[in-house]
Parts: sequence; structure tokens; C-alpha cells
Amino acid sequence: MTFTLTSNDLTDGGQLPDAQVFAKGNTSPHLAWSGAPEGTKSFAVTCYDPDAPTGSGFWHWTVANIPADISELASGAGAVGGANLPAGAIQGRTDFGDAGFGGAAPPAGHGPHRYIFTVFAVDVEKLDVTADNSGAVYGFNLHFHTLAKASITGIYENTGG
Repeated sequence: MTFTLTSNDLTDGGQLPDAQVFAKGNTSPHLAWSGAPEGTKSFAVTCYDPDAPTGSGFWHWTVANIPADISELASGAGAVGGANLPAGAIQGRTDFGDAGFGGAAPPAGHGPHRYIFTVFAVDVEKLDVTADNSGAVYGFNLHFHTLAKASITGIYENTGG
């Protein structure tokens, strides 16, 4: 069985909806996954913009320690404070500085940016991360504990208008 990620809010390769844009809605999208490999003990979710003019991309969302019996996050689950996440899940600090979802916000005129939403099947119940950790720390931990991953990419361009 293939590990897959779907969304009621996003289309892979399609335009990112206004709800997922920082200045227009700033709401994390619905995400649902299936086909997790044997040995999955938890899940993690990230949203990353590799096109940000930072030299290291931009982390828009990191979530870890989603229990293995969960296979879906509702729209808005990434609210700052984490009240809409499953019990035990933890959000890390985005490059905006808060622990919670931060929507697309590329500089005006910088061209299209890719927003890669990824769910990871993880081989431990709890990653060694906190709400104060950066996306790089989440990514480092995921590198050593990922059994499988699946992604959906949304595109957004700030034309300044």
C-alpha cells in the first residue's frame, strides 16, 4: 500500500487558496493520509517554502507526535496554541516566530512560491522536539525517524495587487 496525502482544501500543483495565505485567512488546510507503513507509531506534518529568499527556505508549520490512530487534521488545526490538534501533538516555532500555522507570505514581485505540505510516518511515538524548536530541528529529528512521507504542493505568488 502506498502512503498518500489528500486534502479537501488543496490540489497538488494548484493555486494555494486564500484561506492558506497569511494576510487573507491564515488557516491551516485540511489534510488526510492513508497507507501508513507497518511500524508507524506517530505522524508529523510540515509546511515548507523552498523558494523563500532566505538561503534556507521558510518553515510555515511543524507538527509532531500526532498519535498513530489519527489520519486527518481538520482545516484550522494549526491555530496558534494548538487547541485544535489531537491530544499529545505539538507544534514547533515557524519562521514567523510562533508555534502554529503561518500562511503563505512571499515578498511582492518575487515570483511563484511552492508551499510543500508533507505528512511523515514516524517510527517513534514522540520526537524529541518542543514548541520552541525551529523547523530545522524538527526536520533533523524527522530525518532519523521517518518510515514514509507524502506531500501536496500548493503554489502562491504575491503580485502586490
